[in-house]
Amino acid sequence: MSKSEKINAEQASQDDLAKNSAQLVPCLSAEQLEKLPIRDEDELSADLIEAQFQLREGRGSIKGKSVLILISGIELAGKGEAVQQLREWVDPRYLLVKAEVPHPLTKSQPFWQPYAGFIPAEGQMKLLFGNWYSDLLATAMHVSEPITTEQFKDYVQNMREFELDLQANHVHVVKVWFDLSWKALQKRLDKLDPSVQKWQQLHGLDWRSQKQYDTLQKLRAHFTEDWICIDGDDEERRDQQFAQVVLSALKQPLSEITPDAITGRWKKSTIPDDLTQFDDDELDKDDYKKQLKKLSKKVAKAMRQDERNVVIVFEGMDAAGKGGAIKRIIKKLDPREYDIYTIAAPEKYELRRPYLWRFWTKLPKNGDITIFDRSWYGRVLVERLEGFAKPFEWKRAYAEINRFEQDLMDNQTVLIKFWLAIDKDEQEKRFKAREVTPHKRFKITDEDWRNREKWDDYLQAAADMFEHTSTDCAPWHIVATNDKNSARIAVLEHILERLKAAN
Repeated sequence: MSKSEKINAEQASQDDLAKNSAQLVPCLSAEQLEKLPIRDEDELSADLIEAQFQLREGRGSIKGKSVLILISGIELAGKGEAVQQLREWVDPRYLLVKAEVPHPLTKSQPFWQPYAGFIPAEGQMKLLFGNWYSDLLATAMHVSEPITTEQFKDYVQNMREFELDLQANHVHVVKVWFDLSWKALQKRLDKLDPSVQKWQQLHGLDWRSQKQYDTLQKLRAHFTEDWICIDGDDEERRDQQFAQVVLSALKQPLSEITPDAITGRWKKSTIPDDLTQFDDDELDKDDYKKQLKKLSKKVAKAMRQDERNVVIVFEGMDAAGKGGAIKRIIKKLDPREYDIYTIAAPEKYELRRPYLWRFWTKLPKNGDITIFDRSWYGRVLVERLEGFAKPFEWKRAYAEINRFEQDLMDNQTVLIKFWLAIDKDEQEKRFKAREVTPHKRFKITDEDWRNREKWDDYLQAAADMFEHTSTDCAPWHIVATNDKNSARIAVLEHILERLKAAN
């Protein structure tokens, strides 16, 4: 690679950060779907199983890919039958299905959170029979105060952005709507076996009501333009079409679903003065103890009384005092009220899933408190500087992180982000103290000393991070001091301020 090519590959302009050139384009167009022939079942089954094997082995153009199939549609259009037939044609051990009755969306969690644990890993194929779109329809059709058309469209837009982020992280999202005409639906209802009538209520609808049927069709028209729509009238053709859609998705090259790499010259952000100028005044020990006692009680009370989820993120230079600050936050809390996650390098099973997956599965629920000692920002810090993330991956991550955090903000979560800063001399002093302190020796490694050589690079990466991810709803708070006690008090004070401001 030439020098100019290397610069182009490693740098990008600010305007390109949120750009995503991939589109949620169905693996088969409507025209291609109609032209699909009825295939010999044994041959179709052999092709599906071979495609499954290729996916699991990660061979050729689909290496690193997974497939997530979203299923929705009109009741009695044959969704369940088509899935059952697919299971008979494929190796059923490698088609994982999650079937749930749709439930209204709530403001207590993002729409994707109930399904985050089911997002497939590299080489897997999973099917969501009941998904965030089913939940959206349930919300629009059943809540006492129906959402407006604009709110519905906003949900759809957020869902598509989430799906684009999945595809950027190699999860091929395939969406299939099974449709059925009003007349055909009524005929099937007439012939329905009473023993399976409970499935009529899957959406909680009266499928004898044409008004409700028409309303559902109008709603789904807002999102199914990028779906594959299968007519459920002809049962044999329906099952064949669905199986061939899945086959097409399994074979589709990874390059066709992922966004183009961000290119162009990278403009470095200005390093904030807070990262280079420090308040070295030491807090009086007695004053510190008084303030700590008072503030730790206030923080515990404020977080305990707040009905929202609270997420606190700590980043900063090694030995900046993240652990000490966390100990003071939880001082007056019951251990059952919070979780603490110390984030290190991802495990192998985590590397096979979208980057944010391991954080999606650690989020609080029902007004709980979660503290992250390092976080998803590792993508644009250590992974960027150590080369664990490719340039186009960490450049794209700023926009992905902002969307992730916005989803949290929109769903009753208070996000508080801290960067703890100390100067280089203070870090060296703390490193040496750790080496001679028995209960702190485990905290210092050769890698910590090596990382000091990249001090300036970390400052620049932090500056870029502040520039692109300090938003109105989730701002960064820099605590820059070489005095541990002052830093701890500043953290507690800011938590109280953020909880009040977020209200």
